[in-house]
Amino acid sequence: MPFQIIRNNIIDVQADAIVNSADPKVFIGLGVDKAIHEAAGPELFIERKRIGEIKTGEAFISSAFRLRAHYVIHTVGPIWQGGTHNEYKLLETTYLNSLELAFNNKCQSIAFPLISTGAFGFPKDQALNIAIASIKSFLTNHDMMVYLVVYDKESYVLSKDLMDSVSSFIDDNFIDEEEIVDSYYQETTFDAFELPRASKDRRSPSKKKERSLDELMAELEDTFSESLLKLIDRLGETDSTIYNKANIDRKHFSKIRKSDYHPSKKTAVALAVALELNLDETKDLIGRAGYAFANNNYFDVIIEYCIKNKIYDIYQINMILFEYDQQLLGAIV
Repeated sequence: MPFQIIRNNIIDVQADAIVNSADPKVFIGLGVDKAIHEAAGPELFIERKRIGEIKTGEAFISSAFRLRAHYVIHTVGPIWQGGTHNEYKLLETTYLNSLELAFNNKCQSIAFPLISTGAFGFPKDQALNIAIASIKSFLTNHDMMVYLVVYDKESYVLSKDLMDSVSSFIDDNFIDEEEIVDSYYQETTFDAFELPRASKDRRSPSKKKERSLDELMAELEDTFSESLLKLIDRLGETDSTIYNKANIDRKHFSKIRKSDYHPSKKTAVALAVALELNLDETKDLIGRAGYAFANNNYFDVIIEYCIKNKIYDIYQINMILFEYDQQLLGAIV
């Protein structure tokens, strides 16, 4: 199932389980710990006392009492000590143990804060990368909706080099209102009859299938769904590989298999990214759903940046989109 980054207070998130970044000893700390206990009521601290001391990386589950969630998962992330005391591995373990615990208790959704970045001092950009990598690894083999909850802009920090590169691309390619009319038709028109092409520099020739003239002509009239399924087959991929890479769940993908399915733009783009299409191929595929890219739209310009730079990791793309307050890729259902 999908992963989503949201800006909210974790106590307001509707999920089966929310994660409390707890203190190792039995008392109520600051930040997330304090907010969760205040919202849940005094019964939660009784449960916390029952659990006792928690070692770094461990996770324990309790009822959520007055919270909107069903459960609270209490876990302790590592204290930052310069990166020389196994902090990276311990933080990964913290996420994975919490995810496993939620899954084993039949939770279909879980919400995390950015663990260890408050009083424990873990650098926020590094903590974010570890959180994303851990969640991505888990979701490869498990069905669960995972939220990473960021309380404010300052809590969310991406690599400066990456953001400088994205910002520079936007400065060079984003068009203001006065230039829209002339540039729109120059930059965003597409050939509705252009056929999807496999990029030689990214795909093994063994994955391609030669098409007959009849097949080529038939594809001129393919719907979005028909074109998508043919691309998956031609690349030798499985449906599950593509919908996981696209941040789409299995139930939603089953709808896509219907020829009359009409995706949202962000879902169409997510599937193009999952297929690792180049920019022309992406424009062709989303064009079959009636969409095009425009240079006066931040979402479109960011997607173009990622495709041109061969960034096809949906998690990394969504991190960039989130930084610019844009809709995230995939179908969050």
